[in-house]
Amino acid sequence: MSDVGQQWPRTAAVFGASGGIGAALVRKLADRGVGTIYAGSRNGSAPEATGLIPFSFDLTDEASIACAAESMRANSPELVIVATGVLTLADGTGPERTYKRLDSAAMGEVFALNTIGPAMIAKYMLPLLRRNRRAVFAALSARVGSISENGLGGWHSYRASKAALNMLLKNFAIELGRTHDQAVVVGLHPGTVDSALSQPFQSGLPAGQLTDPTEAAANLLGVLNGLGPDQSGKFFDWKGEEIPA
Repeated sequence: MSDVGQQWPRTAAVFGASGGIGAALVRKLADRGVGTIYAGSRNGSAPEATGLIPFSFDLTDEASIACAAESMRANSPELVIVATGVLTLADGTGPERTYKRLDSAAMGEVFALNTIGPAMIAKYMLPLLRRNRRAVFAALSARVGSISENGLGGWHSYRASKAALNMLLKNFAIELGRTHDQAVVVGLHPGTVDSALSQPFQSGLPAGQLTDPTEAAANLLGVLNGLGPDQSGKFFDWKGEEIPA
């Protein structure tokens, strides 16, 4: 069954719909006429939009993710975006600038939110993707997760959690490609977006480097629209340029 000449996606799911980028993605998808948009957040809140179906999930609670996926089974999404992530923890703990500041509990929390949580979403959402049509699973990553581009060091837990996420996405792409020849699994770097995640690190940024969430969402959806199965397993920035692992 071909999607040529048809609206794509007809159904989408955004995990992290209450965040700056996630909420903007939901609104952009609604503006583009996506018929059904599942919008997930920890408390079930989401921006108002036509065709919106809110749901709640917790990145650290696998059962909640399984329940959310099951609620979408009857009308499964063709596009899944994981727009979650943490840079500064709830208690104010930020990225470690030196290995001397590493803390096992904080490191475990960063990995739980940036790596394990998205992996659990993939575990339950990838099986819902249809084999006979275009399907995309994308997760927000970060350029600092690129091992080959790392020339500064520091930010240990954040860098490592995103590098691990990129590896998992590559694994998922290989496995899914064996059964879904139209599927795409990718990581996305949205740039420096004006959101709660980047707020503590915005001072001193060069003019024009900070992107509005609405613009970032449009950029990311534009990138996704241009990707095909040959790009599955790779990592792209908001301009559509591939970032090396």
